[in-house]
Amino acid sequence: MIKTLLEQRRGAHLEFFPQRTSSRRLAETMAAMANSQGGMILFGVSPRSRQVQGLDDVDEARDRVFQAALLCEPLLIIPLPRVAETHDGLQLLSIELPRGLSHVYSVDGKYLMRSGTRNQPLTPRQLRRLLVERGGTSFESHQVDEATIDDLDADKINRYLESVPALAALTPQEALLKRGRLAGRKGMHPTMAGLLLFARDIERFLNNEVVVVRYAGREMSDEFVREDIRDTLPEQVRRVESAVLANLRTGARLSALQREDRLEYPVKAVREAIVNAVAHRDYSLHGDGIRVSIFSDRIEFYSPGRLPGHVTVDNIVDERFSRNQVIVQVLSDMGFVERLGYGIDRMIKLMAEEGLPPPQFRETANGFVVTLYGHGEDFFSEKGSRYRQWRLMGLNERQMRALEYLSEHERIANREYQELCPDVSAETIRRDLADLVSRSILLKIGQKRATYYIFK
Repeated sequence: MIKTLLEQRRGAHLEFFPQRTSSRRLAETMAAMANSQGGMILFGVSPRSRQVQGLDDVDEARDRVFQAALLCEPLLIIPLPRVAETHDGLQLLSIELPRGLSHVYSVDGKYLMRSGTRNQPLTPRQLRRLLVERGGTSFESHQVDEATIDDLDADKINRYLESVPALAALTPQEALLKRGRLAGRKGMHPTMAGLLLFARDIERFLNNEVVVVRYAGREMSDEFVREDIRDTLPEQVRRVESAVLANLRTGARLSALQREDRLEYPVKAVREAIVNAVAHRDYSLHGDGIRVSIFSDRIEFYSPGRLPGHVTVDNIVDERFSRNQVIVQVLSDMGFVERLGYGIDRMIKLMAEEGLPPPQFRETANGFVVTLYGHGEDFFSEKGSRYRQWRLMGLNERQMRALEYLSEHERIANREYQELCPDVSAETIRRDLADLVSRSILLKIGQKRATYYIFK
């Protein structure tokens, strides 16, 4: 029964094999899962009733798993298989294939990946993509033979060289060779990175479009404003940032008795999200581009290509892996991005400083999405602006309720505060009000029962 149930649940991430399965068949499924999104293989060992042979069967099964790992090229390093037992006495060896491994694996020269419950050969295009994603090769370093050094814009290169004192004394051609992989053999032909950064006409060689769309509400609709931006990467970052900021709402708050206008999102966090999308997208993917979708409550930054190497959504804050090392280096030289850190930590900090939720990270079937959530529809309202300011000051909900009451009345006393918060004690109310006085938000007037509070 358990065996039947396991077989019914087989899929891209779970496979069940009976005890007599060969090492080669195990190896093919292990490599296919390792080349995909990982998974688990449950390897049947024996019923527990076979007391004499039980331990030997477990050892034999483990040996077969290790033999399968040795058949993979390169050697597949996996966690130690674990033994589990079902309620009907069936022993299972659990083989975990982690997601985000740093190599592409083959068995007897065959590269496989999971497709449903089957192991399918990788097409040449899929293999190239996987090698790029896992750092085995780099699309940005590919020499573009149909392009020449004359296809690069000398003014763009010179502006770049001016930002890097160590390269200022070199000719543009020498600098491109020295910086690494911006030009191919003898500098006669630019690489894809060189074109993306400095081409006179990038559209001749690659469609690196960024689409910025502003929707009216929280969902996609027929009511939108759209701008398509095609340019070399440094210029593209600047133009995309301008387009996004032009479509954000402006609010106001009082600071030191002066009106302070500001956008609904921290500008630097928006810039980090744009730079990350441009610097780390998979440029080997055709037919898709970066999309920035602005909704009334959030901005979504979609970039083609899943997370590279060993980076996952769960470890993205701590792990580092650059798909486009040359592009990141040049953008770093120009001041767009820090080579180490990729701006994720900074983005989280900037959002927190504005009292906004941390960025959300999500992988799709063929890409990666960063979402920044804003203040929503109340951004224009004076009430919403006040609440955001009070929240940033660290006030609790009771205190904010009291200040909102005071915004509509001339004064507030302990009795009114108690009516607003009937479930808290008199001592809690006293501490809340004393805290607002100590912060110089409220001014205490009168003594004992005649005490009341006004805005200071």
